Amino acid sequence: MKWFMIMDESKKIRIALAGNPNVGKTTLFNTLTGSHQHVGNWPGKTVEKKEGHAHYKGYDVEIVDLPGTYSMSASSAEEIVARNYILDERPDVVVNVADSCNIERNLYLTVQLIELGANVVLALNMSKAAEKLCIDIDEDKIGYFLGIPTVKIDANSTSGADKLMDAVVSLATGRKERKPTIKYGNEIDEHTDELADMIKASDIRLNYVPKWVAIKLLENDPEVVDKIKGTDDGRKIIAEAEKKRKHLADVFGENFDNSIADARYGFIAGVIAESVEKKNIDRISVSENIDKVITNRALGIPIFLAIMWTMFTLTFVIGAPFTDIINQIFGWLAESLGKWIAEYGGPLWVKTLVVDGIIGGVGSVFVFIPNIFLLFFMIAILEDSGYMARAAFIMDRVMHTIGLHGKSFIPMIIGFGCNVPAIMASRTLENEKDRILTILITPFMSCSARLPVYILFVSAFFSENQGTVIFLIYLTGIFAAILSGFLFKKTLFKGLSSPFVMELPPYRWPAMKGALIHTWERGNIFIKKVGTVIFSIMIVIWFLASMPPGVEYASQESLIGMAGTVIAPVFAPAGFGNWQSAVALMFGFAAKEVIVGTFGTIYGAGDEGLVEAIRSNFTPLSASAFIVMALLYVPCVSAVAAIRKETNSLKWPIFVVVYTTIVAWISAVAVYQLGLMLGLG
Repeated sequence: MKWFMIMDESKKIRIALAGNPNVGKTTLFNTLTGSHQHVGNWPGKTVEKKEGHAHYKGYDVEIVDLPGTYSMSASSAEEIVARNYILDERPDVVVNVADSCNIERNLYLTVQLIELGANVVLALNMSKAAEKLCIDIDEDKIGYFLGIPTVKIDANSTSGADKLMDAVVSLATGRKERKPTIKYGNEIDEHTDELADMIKASDIRLNYVPKWVAIKLLENDPEVVDKIKGTDDGRKIIAEAEKKRKHLADVFGENFDNSIADARYGFIAGVIAESVEKKNIDRISVSENIDKVITNRALGIPIFLAIMWTMFTLTFVIGAPFTDIINQIFGWLAESLGKWIAEYGGPLWVKTLVVDGIIGGVGSVFVFIPNIFLLFFMIAILEDSGYMARAAFIMDRVMHTIGLHGKSFIPMIIGFGCNVPAIMASRTLENEKDRILTILITPFMSCSARLPVYILFVSAFFSENQGTVIFLIYLTGIFAAILSGFLFKKTLFKGLSSPFVMELPPYRWPAMKGALIHTWERGNIFIKKVGTVIFSIMIVIWFLASMPPGVEYASQESLIGMAGTVIAPVFAPAGFGNWQSAVALMFGFAAKEVIVGTFGTIYGAGDEGLVEAIRSNFTPLSASAFIVMALLYVPCVSAVAAIRKETNSLKWPIFVVVYTTIVAWISAVAVYQLGLMLGLG
């Protein structure tokens, strides 16, 4: 591609990427921006915001990846964010990414973007896949009928990227395409035109297309109504829109929104008829053939379990050499710094701070970074390939046993990475009861922060079957979530769930660059947490282990030892009634990685030394009980805060803290006591 780094600072273009979910929008974003991107949240919203930069032919191009959405209505946080950005921020160009294999459905959003008055460039993604399906798309004709530049691309490569950027630059620098006039029928057009004229003549100062505002008022869009009701003219227009809406209801005898939607789809059908030719329409696609096996009622769940087992096994097999290298580096670093401090007459407290507090605590967590990154990478591959949507579809029958549907399983899968975005992802559920119920059971899904705990204990006692044991731990979390959901649905949330309708995107080869970027984004959060939150907590733990002055470091007489001694009897029935375990679980509320860091700080530096310390203080049975406790007990403080924000209530986060802790304690005690009864102690 002809990309140039030399540019005029005055030559800046701001574009927004808009499109349905699963059309490759984020892949295009990664292709265009590479590593020059930033991820955060939209102001006042828990919706992910991605921004990046690209340099093209002297232009500094700022790219904003809008949340995936099917329409420009105001029925979800994602739709509101996307629409308001286009309306209020007025990007120079909106690149509408559409799936060429499902072009008719995707053009519904395109039409709405044009209605908004945005400068739209249509990017027909997956064009090669469409060709393989014998879908012949005439991009010039589509561009003519829609009145917007239209370009074929493949987002997972650079195919079409230059042509797309040329269209963006051309549109942004002055060449305007004509916009089509969509006819909604004489009756509707007459009313929208009358309202549009009233808006033009009023004192309303919105930089919106009057015709679009008129349609939204007839649809009774709450966001638009709220924007104009503050003036006398605005209130008059709203009152007039109400009269016209009632008249249209009398005329059509149906919901007005359906009439508008029918008009849009009618226009789209005409465009498709003139510009798209589908040959061999009866031929079954590759995705459909794969789905006959992958989503089969009998084979779907076993295949899902096999994929999950393979993922966890590879996490250990591939990650082991890298983990050993990092472990050796930290072991050497602890030994060298300890000797250096002693040789130069450094006080004992400095040595324990550096060796036991910092290296022992932070290093014991940092050593598991290869495993964390590998897990994130494999999850990214499954997401980009289209399999994760199938996993939700497959689990639909299982989820129905607790009164939910497969769509609720998507936040639960996200919980494998982190419970916080998983809890946030529950907002995609339309039914409020379904949403809260999903939030309540998601913390049982084992997040990546717990993985270091499992690896530590599994390495100590079950090293020959690490992948299988970790797989069983994750299954235990899923089982606890489903069982709790069944209980909640029978008591707290009685009633049927909303119907489950989910789009299954076509399978595609994951873009390696995109998967690596996703892996780095998620893994980088873990690294930052180790370097900030966990580092700070390790210093606190070291201080408590060193006080009062003169006490032996990390002894039972230290402040941390005394605190742990008070709590420890609670865990005695579960087989780990030592004060070190109590302290580790207590500090684990801040962040689950801290459990391992606490053991590292108390027992000393080095992964091998920590493994030996675990073997000395636990048995295989008590270790199993501890793992169950760490898996199920109270989520981290960030997850609890996310529950508070998403439910807008203190009741539910408090309930989660109490409920998960009780379930974890009962489960850990049951594992240990049952093991003793079976002679496994």
